Amino acid sequence: MEDIRKFLTSRVLMLESDTLPSETEKVLAQIRREKTDRPVIFLSTGTSSIIAGSEKTYSALEAYVKDNEPDAEIIKVGCSGPANFEPLLAIQLPGKNKLFFRNITEEKVEPLLNGVFHNDIIHDDLVGQQGGTGFELWPGIPFIFDLPFFSYQKRIILGNCGCYNPESIEEYIARGGYRSFVKAIRHYTFEEVCDIVERSGLRGRSGGGYPTGLKWKQALNTSSSSRYLICNAKESDPGAFTDRVIMESDPHRLVEGVAIAAYAIGSSRGIIFYRRGSEHGRQRLQKAIDDAREYGLLGHNIFSSGYNLNIVIRQEPGAFVCGEETALISTLEGKRGMPQLKPPYPTTYGLFGKPTVINNVETLMNVPVIMQHGPEWFRSSGTEGSPGTKIFAIAGRGRFSGVVEVEMGTSFRTIIENIADGIKDGKKFKGIQIGGSSGSFLTSESLDLTVDYEVMKENDLVMGAGGFVIIDEDTCIVDMVRYYMEFMRNESCGKCIPCREGTGRMLEILENVIRKPLDEESGTTLERFKGVMQLETIASVMKDTSLCGLGQTAPNPFLSALRNFREEFEEHIFDRKCRANVCRGLRTFIIDVDKCTGCTVCAAKCPASAIYGTRLQPFFIVEEKCTGCGICYDVCKFSAIIIR
Repeated sequence: MEDIRKFLTSRVLMLESDTLPSETEKVLAQIRREKTDRPVIFLSTGTSSIIAGSEKTYSALEAYVKDNEPDAEIIKVGCSGPANFEPLLAIQLPGKNKLFFRNITEEKVEPLLNGVFHNDIIHDDLVGQQGGTGFELWPGIPFIFDLPFFSYQKRIILGNCGCYNPESIEEYIARGGYRSFVKAIRHYTFEEVCDIVERSGLRGRSGGGYPTGLKWKQALNTSSSSRYLICNAKESDPGAFTDRVIMESDPHRLVEGVAIAAYAIGSSRGIIFYRRGSEHGRQRLQKAIDDAREYGLLGHNIFSSGYNLNIVIRQEPGAFVCGEETALISTLEGKRGMPQLKPPYPTTYGLFGKPTVINNVETLMNVPVIMQHGPEWFRSSGTEGSPGTKIFAIAGRGRFSGVVEVEMGTSFRTIIENIADGIKDGKKFKGIQIGGSSGSFLTSESLDLTVDYEVMKENDLVMGAGGFVIIDEDTCIVDMVRYYMEFMRNESCGKCIPCREGTGRMLEILENVIRKPLDEESGTTLERFKGVMQLETIASVMKDTSLCGLGQTAPNPFLSALRNFREEFEEHIFDRKCRANVCRGLRTFIIDVDKCTGCTVCAAKCPASAIYGTRLQPFFIVEEKCTGCGICYDVCKFSAIIIR
């Protein structure tokens, strides 16, 4: 192990030339497992993989290899992106391209491996092949990166995800890892690193997209005896899971990004503010930090550069508001996580009163590749005002879901129709919700808008942390807005009145809209309509007067939904109808007497005892007692229950 460490760290120091000796390249290729003399099996082991059963698959692989192919090697890798394929398994035989198979549960392991090892491949779960010059092609099998899900992406940050063992620093270094960091601390000053990042045009990949290099310079130019670099890895927006996938699949690049950013602002302390409950990713990240320290990449006088750096992980207390940068700082200081007035901004007065830079995971993952290839290379992709790429977590009703990386300037239509492959189950497209709990809704009329900070700002849209929820015709927009408002009400810190009272009042009005009034007098409908009209006023006050971004952006889902789906609100208010039949309080169930056989199943299952009748005779539902739960509809075997 000591010989391997010396060999790899010497490769990190070879900075003056990008061309390595041929013997060195051969050794690195072996470490990267690009060329192997024995079978290698790669199994995805991210959170989504584990949920899909990858741990049982791994046990089945171990048992098979022990009994049949003792020379084969099993490698745990990160997530490649498509959640629909989990558990994703890849097999590489010596001299041949790598084969990818999807949804490989434990019972599929033995027949699959028997087929591959005996050249009788089962095509049912086959996704494609991957390889290059010098490898033998599998005839008649497509390349995996020719699939629309991958071909419309530009994978820069996700380039290592699913390709190597994320718990192996040796493999990361063999793939060129940590060279950018060592190059920065040995060949550039603080100011020069900030200049490189500023020239690249990198913008913060969360919130408003503030220029990263400019933020770093503000902290560096503030006179202080010490500074702090904080990576905000909280990611608590509903529907967003990009940071988790990145940290589980490529933790060393995040460590390297944090290290370069800390050096750029003259900080000797880096802090990763991690989300509570994501233990799998935290363990991998902690191992990456420990291994980097063992290899001399962290600690005192790193590679004789005179630079000292320590990186630690701190878990957040579990509140959504702690993702706001001033509340985050208060939490790290041991105080209650509550936002503070700005200015002063953290870059001049942050953690413990010292200049502090806070960047999110995706932003810092871009830094090593910028330092490796240069700012002009980074600017060559994306748009003029928004260079680079953006990662989204596709969820909802698309045929494909998972984490994707697209070039800035890509249209939303491309993401939905090509990468997500349209809407599942033949349903009609209704819209997308982008930006998480404080994001906005888009309709089919807006799908030709592009992923660009300036374009989205012009159209009152928020990029957010990467949440991308696809909505079909079976989704009720009003109920979805109510869900987001309930989330924001529960997560409000309560410090300022507009947010504390505004979110509560907005939720109360929306809950009245999604259920029938107890009194059917004409005045009740008017009151409900007036309540919705109050929502716009409340939203305006919250945006103008709330203390932090949580309260200022909390009304966004409602405002964009009302603008794009006003007719659905009117149906709920005036017609007492939910076109998607989602809102329980507006559903009316009746029994078709011609179809009812009097089997009594619905009456036995009704939690409200709202169904009456005589056995073998048609039953009926007492509307005043019915809660609209729909259990009777689900259990009826004769389709006698009708939703009206």
